[in-house]
Amino acid sequence: MSPNDTSKSANAQWGGRFSGGPAEVMEKINASIDFDQRLFTQDIAGSRAHADMLVAQGILSLKDGKAINDGLDTISRELEDGKFEFSQALEDIHMNIEVRLHDLIGEPAGRLHTARSRNDQVATDFRLWVRDAADSIDAQLHDLQAALIARAEQHADLLMPGFTHLQTAQPVTFGHHLLAYVEMFGRDRGRFADCRQRLNESPLGAGALAGTSFPIDRQQTAAALGFDRPMANSLDAVADRDFALEFLAATAIAMTHISRISEEIVIWCSDGFGFVRLSDAYTTGSSMMPQKRNPDAAELSRAKAGRVFGDLLTLLTVMKGLPLTYSKDMQEDKEPVFDAADSLALALAATTGMVGDLEPMPDAMRAAATKGYPTATDLADWLVSVAGLPFREAHHVTGEIVKAAESRGVLLDQFPVADMQAIDERITEDVLSVLSIDAALARRTSEGGTAPDNVRAAVVAARQRFLET
Repeated sequence: MSPNDTSKSANAQWGGRFSGGPAEVMEKINASIDFDQRLFTQDIAGSRAHADMLVAQGILSLKDGKAINDGLDTISRELEDGKFEFSQALEDIHMNIEVRLHDLIGEPAGRLHTARSRNDQVATDFRLWVRDAADSIDAQLHDLQAALIARAEQHADLLMPGFTHLQTAQPVTFGHHLLAYVEMFGRDRGRFADCRQRLNESPLGAGALAGTSFPIDRQQTAAALGFDRPMANSLDAVADRDFALEFLAATAIAMTHISRISEEIVIWCSDGFGFVRLSDAYTTGSSMMPQKRNPDAAELSRAKAGRVFGDLLTLLTVMKGLPLTYSKDMQEDKEPVFDAADSLALALAATTGMVGDLEPMPDAMRAAATKGYPTATDLADWLVSVAGLPFREAHHVTGEIVKAAESRGVLLDQFPVADMQAIDERITEDVLSVLSIDAALARRTSEGGTAPDNVRAAVVAARQRFLET
């Protein structure tokens, strides 16, 4: 039977119980080949491991095993070259490959499915795909961290305002700000690593749900496919999709971080801030307004978070009510995972590119850092550490001084000491040493603080933690 024989091919695979062909709507709703064809590499790898094990156990002859592997070689080349003809009537990638293998080698192809169900087959393929996707995403996150660390080193002492509530709070450096995202993406890498470790058990050999009476060697197939061990329970092996849910959860959290840095880039590029500029490579123009430079790469990366959140909710909803073991509902597991992986990969590539492309605007950053009396906390700290005031009293005195300075339209380091002394006589000329934004920046030397020397040391530490391990 060729992949193009679509008359009764779907039911024909299941033997003599079915006498009629499927209804057209059944064929459409049952088919997954349009999306699961991307599992072909994993499906062929699983079939090779299974065939080799069957030969080693004496269940399959050496001759049949060689024929199967030779046929899979041919199919692999056809798939990689784009010459493989997919049939929707054959439902999925597994059946498309099986039927093509029969076309190539005949009767031995039917022996490949000995001691294997499509349930453990698809569970194995999907785990292999998610494992590969986690590795690929980790590599992209590594590259994004490398880009952020490089820019942080370059701008370790570039002054900018730090915000709470999007209001100027205290001065920080641009390098320190970028390193915050290095930490976030580092945690994302940890989540994908945890997901990978937990998923790395093999379902192959669990059969439809209860195992098999054939003397198979699940340890051999697990090792051949790079799994740490076979899954311990055959029911769980075919019913579990925790690994996909955990992958989606890690992807959703990573997309949250992508969305946050994208939002900041959008804000920083706006006329009201003007902190950074992106080149034409990551911006677009307006169809009507020729002056516009829109940060569309950041906006689209930000928007993709919504898709990924939806993907996670989709699979949670599919899985929440399923009894053990396999139900056809679980065919809906792959599209949200594929979509989330694709969305994150694209957003990571765009974000890494923007980090390397953006050009900081130091004058705009410094001007913004002087607004909102960002050294008020330094004044309060001085009142505690030098003048000896309790912090709550120091907080009140500082508020009075800020109110007075604001009424005159001057910064704290421009406000006369004599006028401060009129508010609290314990203030001395020494207070001026802490009121400039540069002085405030340099004083933030506590571990994890924003002082430029701290940032340079943090760059070295981040490289060691994230890039050299």
